[in-house]
Parts: sequence; structure tokens; C-alpha cells
Amino acid sequence: MFGNALGWPHLVIILIAVVILFGAPKLPGLARSLGQSMRIFRNEVKTMKDENSSPSDSTGTTDTSAQASPLADQAPSVVSPESKPKP
Repeated sequence: MFGNALGWPHLVIILIAVVILFGAPKLPGLARSLGQSMRIFRNEVKTMKDENSSPSDSTGTTDTSAQASPLADQAPSVVSPESKPKP
């Protein structure tokens, strides 16, 4: 019915409205946060697909070490003051 509802002129008008509403200095931060959100969403979808496609054993339990390793790689290492070597 509507065919090509959003053509180039419509997209240009929407882009101008976004710049007016949010201001040019805020757009890079907005794009960065949108990119991070999309990246997180894609990783979660991929993780869910991998969990569904992996065969589980007959008891229904899964290996928790495989699930914990991606988070361990991303977590920053924290060294407590007691464990630092003394000069």
C-alpha cells in the first residue's frame, strides 16, 4: 500500500529534525551508545543461539565453566594492596 514510505527526502528531513532536537555536539555520544547497545544485543543473541544449539548431557545440566569464561575475560583485574609485592 505504501510501497517506499521513507524515501531520501523524508530521511533528510528526519536527520535535520534530529540535529535540531539533540544538537550536533550530542550526536557522537548518542551514536556511540547506540553502537554499544547493538553490540551487546548481538552478543547476547549469539550466546543464546549457541546455548540452544549445543547438545546437553542426559541429566540436563550444563557446563558452567564455559559460561563463566567470557565474563572472566572481560572483567578487569583488581589487585588488593596486601597482595602487591614490596619494593
